[in-house]
Amino acid sequence: MEYVSPEGLRLDGRRPMEMRQIRAEIGTVARADGSAVFEMGNTKVIAAVYGPREVQNRSQQISDQALVRCEYSMANFSTGDRMRKPKGDRRSTEISLVIRQTMEACILTHLMPRSQIDIFVQVLQADGGTRSACINAATLALADAGIPMRDIVTSCSAGYLNSTPLLDLNYIEDSAGGPDVTVGILPKLDKVTLLQMDAKLPLDIFENVMGLATEGCKAVANYIREVLLENTKQLEYRRGL
Repeated sequence: MEYVSPEGLRLDGRRPMEMRQIRAEIGTVARADGSAVFEMGNTKVIAAVYGPREVQNRSQQISDQALVRCEYSMANFSTGDRMRKPKGDRRSTEISLVIRQTMEACILTHLMPRSQIDIFVQVLQADGGTRSACINAATLALADAGIPMRDIVTSCSAGYLNSTPLLDLNYIEDSAGGPDVTVGILPKLDKVTLLQMDAKLPLDIFENVMGLATEGCKAVANYIREVLLENTKQLEYRRGL
């Protein structure tokens, strides 16, 4: 199957280095301390953050930092196949761990010892790039909750199909079986917090694909900063500052 036309267009009409449209909204879950919805094309994710609060299980309490917990799930209606996915399946457990480790790299956990921060992420609509969308949603939810962070963490993926590096794969491209690199970065600190790849690539092509994913992360970071700035302006307006 041809994923890039001779004119250089992908199946959804994008150029190889073009991202899907991104959209975000803060404060979507009323009872959470922080929440956000994040969309990348047709992929839609909601995240809710609770804490810092008292550790529920005393045996898990850490004396010099906060305990970060993360739970990832997919709504049964999120994919086209309507299959019931068992809660706590292996993929969900793995993605929960990936999100938690990525978030721990940016949260200043030492400022909140003996406390607990819970991050819940649910995929409402899946069309490729769910892992990245979850990380971006969680970042916004943490910022909305006022959790102190070194930097925001943003994520994007890139792949290699038809001998062409492609930014921000959708589901059809993601399912094609080509190499797929997911990157998470702290943009201001210029640090990589997440790097996952599911197939081998020659080093020069890998550097190309990873560089493309990193540029995607930076574009997401610029958008997230705009959303947070706009949210701050609205809060100031409401408070009459």
